[in-house]
Amino acid sequence: MKLFIKTLALLSIAIFLSACEGFLDRQPLGLATDQNFYNDPLNAELAVNAVYEATTRGEGPSPFGWLAHNYEFMIGDILSDDAAKGSTPSDYLELQNMERWTNEPGSGIAAAFWTNNYRGVFRANTVLGNLPEATFDEALKTRLLGETHFLKGYFYFYLVKIFGGVPIFREELSPEEVRNVSRASLEETFAYVVEELQMAADMLPRRSEYATKDLGRATKGAAQAYLARVYMMEVGQGINGRTWQDVYDMTSAVVNSGEYSLASNYATIWEEEGENNSESIFEIQFATNSFESGDQKTGSNENIFQNNRSLWGWGFNNPTQGLFDAFEANDPRRPCTIIQNGDVAHGLAQEIATPDANETGYLNRKANIAQPQPGKSGPQNLRKMRYADVLLMHAEAAYHLGNESEARDMVNMIRERALQATMPKGAIEDNPAGYDPYPAGALDGALPPIEGSVTGQDLLDAIWQERRVELGMEALRFHDLVRTGRYLDALDAAYRSNCEARSFTSGLNHPYPVQPIPLDEVQSWGLEQNPGY
Repeated sequence: MKLFIKTLALLSIAIFLSACEGFLDRQPLGLATDQNFYNDPLNAELAVNAVYEATTRGEGPSPFGWLAHNYEFMIGDILSDDAAKGSTPSDYLELQNMERWTNEPGSGIAAAFWTNNYRGVFRANTVLGNLPEATFDEALKTRLLGETHFLKGYFYFYLVKIFGGVPIFREELSPEEVRNVSRASLEETFAYVVEELQMAADMLPRRSEYATKDLGRATKGAAQAYLARVYMMEVGQGINGRTWQDVYDMTSAVVNSGEYSLASNYATIWEEEGENNSESIFEIQFATNSFESGDQKTGSNENIFQNNRSLWGWGFNNPTQGLFDAFEANDPRRPCTIIQNGDVAHGLAQEIATPDANETGYLNRKANIAQPQPGKSGPQNLRKMRYADVLLMHAEAAYHLGNESEARDMVNMIRERALQATMPKGAIEDNPAGYDPYPAGALDGALPPIEGSVTGQDLLDAIWQERRVELGMEALRFHDLVRTGRYLDALDAAYRSNCEARSFTSGLNHPYPVQPIPLDEVQSWGLEQNPGY
């Protein structure tokens, strides 16, 4: 189930060194070159695996600094009203500054997002510049090209969400050519993301057409689901002529494919046995090995970053009281999303309420797995796109197109599934690996269906509410607030003016807050800095 990742990290450096030109004047003897390397389908697959590796980077030493990471929760959760920085008050003040919109152009966090995603772009361009001329099976080659286009779209989507318009590199360039590339606009960058994902959707097979060993690779459904997410952001900002019909058509393609269904038990989704389940549309694969950090590591650090300081974590990304209160009474998704003091997780009693080690009194249950071994190499896959998200995007699109009945049906499907959940894994101390049912009557009256009398703005609010609780602590809240124009109102009043000064506004429906372009990039390449920095 951990497919290609165990060899991925060790092979990625060698693969891309073999694809580079100009390091030596002598002709290589008996070595792979960019002229022959990709003619071997195994080599080609390994090269694409190395593009995937850029999605997995976590805390640890690398050529790009200690935090060459993709910690999406730092944006999607901590910048929203769903989470606070967490940990001790003095720990990681740079993240606190980002949360308050007082960070500086030299931000290491912003630089990490920038450098890691552009590393992925570079690797994708290396593959796309060499693989089309390969001479092996055309069907496999098309699939690998589709995966690479998907990943390139994924990296640029990541970048545009955080920085706005960014430089677009359609192909490999020399350092001299790179100097002539300027920042694209927000509209141009979103359009390029769509271009890459559309190519991916046209080239990729469906999930059911992959072998079991290839679970986790990008599929047609993943490309379509991400296109729907991109379209929603374009519609929200009123750019590129995007409409709710575009969102509806793309989510319909995923729904009607028959490839996905809601997992039967919400409590299992983030556990190891829930990986690559029927609901998973795209998730990043991890496994443990003997390396704690660095290029050899195949595990994730996200669980360490977000978990209990009194046990083995660092205590960041604490859910807020606002998120806790957003759940309806007896909603079984709340204990699957939030840990509070005295809860039991994986058979371990949680003591987290001490004010010097936790900012809100809560922890992210979706990042909580049994203690990883070794300490910085957790095996938990990262769920990046779930079928539940597609259904809720479909509901929102149906609402805006005037089909309120269909919108209610989608939301109620999500609510009905939630009621089938057990208690979280190991919620009882003497059964640390079990999924115990709730006591009889515990869920009586919980999550009643959205009735036909709920219409208009009340229905839209219900859809937004369902997104908040169903997808809570999955790094989506910030972007949902921005695209719907609710972010400034949700932000602490003391920091609103800071955020407004660091937002694009011209020609957009709503303020579009952005992080600083890394100072080295601005100074070395002459890139225009973002507003407010």
